[in-house]
Amino acid sequence: MEKILTDRMRINIGPQHPSTHGVMRMIVDLDGETVENVETVIGYLHRGMEKMAETSTYIQYLPIVDRIDYLSGFFCSYAYVNGIELLMDIEISEKSKYIRTITMELNRMASHLLWLGCFMMDLGASSPFFYTFIEREKILDIFENLTGNRMMYNYYTFGGVKRDIDKENLYAIKKFSDEFVFALKDLEELINYNPIFISRTKNLGILEKECAYAYSITGVNLRASGIKKDLRKDKPYLIYENIEFNVPISENKDVQARYILRIKELKESNKIVQQCIDWLLTNLNNKNIITDVKPLTLKPEGIAISEVESSRGLMQCIIYADGTLNPYRIKWRTPSFYNVQIINEISKGYLLSDLIAIFGSLDIIMPEVDR
Repeated sequence: MEKILTDRMRINIGPQHPSTHGVMRMIVDLDGETVENVETVIGYLHRGMEKMAETSTYIQYLPIVDRIDYLSGFFCSYAYVNGIELLMDIEISEKSKYIRTITMELNRMASHLLWLGCFMMDLGASSPFFYTFIEREKILDIFENLTGNRMMYNYYTFGGVKRDIDKENLYAIKKFSDEFVFALKDLEELINYNPIFISRTKNLGILEKECAYAYSITGVNLRASGIKKDLRKDKPYLIYENIEFNVPISENKDVQARYILRIKELKESNKIVQQCIDWLLTNLNNKNIITDVKPLTLKPEGIAISEVESSRGLMQCIIYADGTLNPYRIKWRTPSFYNVQIINEISKGYLLSDLIAIFGSLDIIMPEVDR
């Protein structure tokens, strides 16, 4: 029998691969170097984050939630503690709202900077990685001085925050914020007009609006497809309705659009940080950072859906409380889980090398996929 030779093949990318940003497997069907189909396989990192809540008290579960998305721990903490505050009808102080806002926006900036450095590494450029991590380290230094930790902060608590933000920390944040404008300009000059970068990102990985809606995509990936949805504007929480900032969108729908929007988000987050600094410096003598709550005896009852616009999109914490010391059930809705689903839809017809750029542009963090 004659053996027929074809150019079609099936290859594995991951689950242990630097460009999958964690333990995820992509089974890729190729015709030569052209992608015909991508099957994503998740579950290699499952940690039982939701199940652990059922055997923990509300205060015992609090330090764990930072690990849902280890690059955006403040957003996870806010989603959880805000859910309990909704159930218990707890009103937090104005100062606590400003402190939560400034820490979350700094966290968004740190996350986007890490994404940018790793994304450029995926494309073969190593220099931007060092530029982005220099700035990210400055933010982590601020977090360490404020919370005692560089990544898993455990700083928010039911009714507010655990410790006040002092003048030294505020001036450190102000110094970083003022200098960051110039650092970001250097990054843009390094990347934006690089012909190799343009050729590897422009008109690739097109995510149409209909597809984005069908797969429940949120965050930058949705806004890069021309849909202006941002929870901070659509359903303001904390003090966002008192803050001036824009929600950048793009109609280009490609890898380059997702990069450009994250750069613009860095600028907008920095604007929010500066406005929070001004308010906090004016209200330094206000020591009201926490409402009187007894976390060891919390026994909320009911169902609460708490949501936040995290670095990667809409994050929700759904809490089922039955009036005991432990949650009956906690469910997390995380944006990366949905972002994984569209890889096949936006990768067909492109080259294998383009698949890495497309995947990287989605900013997927595997711990929040495998909860």
